[in-house]
Amino acid sequence: MSTAAPGYVIGYLENVDVGPEIIEYIERIEGTFEPYRGHWLVHNMPHVNHEGNLPGNIIVIGFPSVTAAREWFASEPYQQIAPLRTEHAESIVLSVEGVPEGYRGADTTAKMRASLGAD
Repeated sequence: MSTAAPGYVIGYLENVDVGPEIIEYIERIEGTFEPYRGHWLVHNMPHVNHEGNLPGNIIVIGFPSVTAAREWFASEPYQQIAPLRTEHAESIVLSVEGVPEGYRGADTTAKMRASLGAD
């Protein structure tokens, strides 16, 4: 049985000017999650660079679908607080659809082989 794929908002922040605005942003952001059933998966946890260099902070927020993730990001309550972050940190933020439960990489390679005409 296939279930809907989750959605994620992934943020990469560096050069964060920690001050009253960033603190307010963190205090208020969770209140914007509830209508979209969002929840923290990763928030300001240390990471290890195995390849390449990513010196900033990683944030991952999970949602039941990529539609919910995108609706949350575009929502008025979130957009009202976004400048508290954007004016005090360099950020890259994106949304992405996750894979459904039970996904296997072989599903993708089978489609790739079929598109190449290789069986």
